[in-house]
Amino acid sequence: MDSFSYHDLGRIDYTNALKIQTDAFNTLLNAKMNNKQGQNRLLFCEHEPVLTLGKSGKEANLLISEELLLQRGISLYHTNRGGDITYHGPGQITGYPILDLEYWNIGIKQYIHTLEEIIICFLSLYGIEGKRLEGATGVWINAESTSKARKICAIGVKCSRYVTMHGFALNINTNLTYFSLINPCGFTDKGVTSLEKELGFPQDLEHAKIQLKEIFATCFPIRI
Repeated sequence: MDSFSYHDLGRIDYTNALKIQTDAFNTLLNAKMNNKQGQNRLLFCEHEPVLTLGKSGKEANLLISEELLLQRGISLYHTNRGGDITYHGPGQITGYPILDLEYWNIGIKQYIHTLEEIIICFLSLYGIEGKRLEGATGVWINAESTSKARKICAIGVKCSRYVTMHGFALNINTNLTYFSLINPCGFTDKGVTSLEKELGFPQDLEHAKIQLKEIFATCFPIRI
């Protein structure tokens, strides 16, 4: 038994996924404010091609016009999460944990550190060494090299009264050409990568979801 309910939303438009996670966030927050036990949730999905810009993001990191984006069938959303601009699309596991961090007695800094650790543990299953990069939230490969550092997982969250929403985007079989339309997460001197690119062949996305969810459950266990 897990400390959260798990829902795989499959391939879903960003607007619909945002409504689902916002409703879950508000429900959990309202329960907490009324001294009731709410439901922690973990949502996984794949989005149709979309760019999202965090509340502290810079529009200059979008490298083409919004008109051209629309012509290419790519949506753009300004969001209330932390972080700058990033891409979501097919072949990527986008995770939305809606959690009351006080259940585990942790703060937002430790929460983000734990999300990074989950991704690092996941990558180790594939023989890949993921690392943190000082001053840059997320998980990187070859983080110690400025010229070779490449991000495989972006993280951006919102937290209110220790209740979280938004989350992470892990590139599995992601079409990385979309990242050429932006300065990913605001960086101009670092690359992006995917599990497929690192290993040289497409990966089983559904199996990856199961593995990731199991690691998540070990890092956010039922409180005894």
